[in-house]
Amino acid sequence: RVVTVSRPASSAAAPAVAAARQGVDGVLRSLAKELRGGATGNGVLVADGVPVTAPSVAGALHFFLSGRSAFVDGQLLHVTSDAGSAPADPDRPLDGQVAVVTGAARGIGAAIARVLARDGATVVAVDVPAAGDALAAVANEVRGSALQLDITADDAAARLLQHVRSRHGRLDVVVHNAGITRDKLLANMTAEKWDPVVAVNVLAPLRLTQELLDAGALGEGSRVVCLASTSGIAGNRGQTNYAASKAGVVGFVAGSASALARVGGTINAVAPGFIETDMTARIPFATREVARRLNSLQQGGQPVDVAETIAFLASPQAAGISGETLRVCGQNMVGR
Repeated sequence: RVVTVSRPASSAAAPAVAAARQGVDGVLRSLAKELRGGATGNGVLVADGVPVTAPSVAGALHFFLSGRSAFVDGQLLHVTSDAGSAPADPDRPLDGQVAVVTGAARGIGAAIARVLARDGATVVAVDVPAAGDALAAVANEVRGSALQLDITADDAAARLLQHVRSRHGRLDVVVHNAGITRDKLLANMTAEKWDPVVAVNVLAPLRLTQELLDAGALGEGSRVVCLASTSGIAGNRGQTNYAASKAGVVGFVAGSASALARVGGTINAVAPGFIETDMTARIPFATREVARRLNSLQQGGQPVDVAETIAFLASPQAAGISGETLRVCGQNMVGR
């Protein structure tokens, strides 16, 4: 593991200082492409005025230096405040907290539920009624509760709140993981393929988060983590609808940081690259092989790689990180 700690160039008063700070970015991203054997390079950008001893700097260092960041490479994470604290039990940083995970029945969502439960959280696993059996299995496995819910429904937030308050009495972490694809070239795109993708992937998280804020359900120490995608950062042929929705998530997260800060919470996003799931297993073999090689680590990621990153952003030590989108892509060759 190679990790740099530096200040952002954008806040430098002198041009020479800005040049030197931005140079660290170039060195890090280039070095990450030179490393081999699963080695990674990442950086922590500490805002001016924030001490390098801040809890979120220590937390980011701990994450980047650990095996939990195995598929995070060539990334720079901004720490913008000295908020946060070290967990009382490093092995259970979410002990006593309640976490909602949407799209939890399988794949990345199920992995998120397992990792958050391992870290001490009580998990509310949410998915559509059609996935009820798989959802119940995940909820039972992590000793949490299951809620069958269409997150695009008008009463989704009310039903979620009723379940959480009646069963668990509190809400600390919300992970907006649920997502769908309906791929078509834009020339062949229809409203029937565009609208559901935007509704599930970005409109539902936006509305749910706002309604939870309005209801006072998100307060001091709350964490919201959204699933973006490298497709939303760099674009992808045949995925204009999906890319629009995931780019929207990045914007939603950046635009919501101040609202969460006012109640003492944070909001961030994780942008996965090629992750080995049941869905990607259905992609033609040759296409899968190419996708696996389009990053510095020369392999696909695992659902647990995404889950570990989300667990870090949900932890007490990440309180000084908000409005960020952290890629989990092995330093994909496209985008930053």
